[in-house]
Amino acid sequence: MKITAIRAYQVDLPLKEGRYSWSNGNYVEVFDATVVEVVTDAGITGWGECCPLGSAYLPAYALGVRSGLAEIGPKVIGMDPRDLGTLNRHMDAVLRGHPYVKAAIDVACWDILGKATGLPIYQLLGGKAQEDIHLYRAISQIEPAAMAANVAGYRDEGYTKFQLKVGADADSDIERIRLCAKEMRRGDILVADANTGWTMQEAARVVNAVRDVDVYIEQPCPSYEECLVTRRRTSLPFVLDEVIGSIGDLTRGIADGAMDVINLKISKVGGLTKARLMRDLCVHAGIPMTIEDTWGGDIVTATIAHLAQSTPEEFSFSATDFNSYGTKDIATGAPRRVNGTMRASDAPGLGVSPIMEALGAPVLEV
Repeated sequence: MKITAIRAYQVDLPLKEGRYSWSNGNYVEVFDATVVEVVTDAGITGWGECCPLGSAYLPAYALGVRSGLAEIGPKVIGMDPRDLGTLNRHMDAVLRGHPYVKAAIDVACWDILGKATGLPIYQLLGGKAQEDIHLYRAISQIEPAAMAANVAGYRDEGYTKFQLKVGADADSDIERIRLCAKEMRRGDILVADANTGWTMQEAARVVNAVRDVDVYIEQPCPSYEECLVTRRRTSLPFVLDEVIGSIGDLTRGIADGAMDVINLKISKVGGLTKARLMRDLCVHAGIPMTIEDTWGGDIVTATIAHLAQSTPEEFSFSATDFNSYGTKDIATGAPRRVNGTMRASDAPGLGVSPIMEALGAPVLEV
């Protein structure tokens, strides 16, 4: 089996709530997603999706996905999409860095492998390790009292894990955490995610001020070193996200005892092939994970579900159902939230079928 063509589609994904806001005044109202189609000479087609969280979150942006695909696409034509290790080593050799560009190709090739074998991807990733994947709800950064008021509505949708978008000034963030903590019930989990938005002195103030609160502190500062200083200043459980972008980052964090949990974003690390390796390393080291991505629609949500479904429940801290945040369906067969949980499809591959009318005409073909 050989890759004969790669097509990319640009899709706008508006938000149900109108705007998603996080640290340092950043926000997105319409997400710019790229859907990738990998065509083979065996009549099997695979699908992947990459959707950066704007251009101010990670070293990734929507136009970069498509520019990178134009660069790397011709260099994978003729390769066997089922040889995922060979494919990934080749992509890394012909395009240094830019893992997010490679992620959708990698996922599409996993989709092809699943279809070729007649197996859902979760079985290829290790088998079904849990039945129901528990989800978290990100609470967009607004005024503290309004964020706390939103908790009840999200709980009515079945969520019990709540990720507050903090990373503003220390005083308002302390208020956000305390007000939202009052809304928690037995069994709920509260995470304060600063998305790199605090300086070390702001982080020190916040973790000291909320030291009596049952809350996880997530990615307080921009650099690994700054986060490690904050980690050592608090006994609160600690999550790292933006600074864990590779296997090297992960092994360093494990060696330093830098975190209790990581957020494993599939496109950030380059796709399912590398995410699986990092997942297995976390399980070996006893590090739970939130399995997610930077953003996306139905295809990203399906990809998350397969990796999460094959992850032991005790190491699956939570996952994300991004397709419930948006207003636009781009594929049938994608997981849907049911009482705060989701499940991956049992159909071969990702188990999704793109809605071609939603994708429109390809913006790139190689």
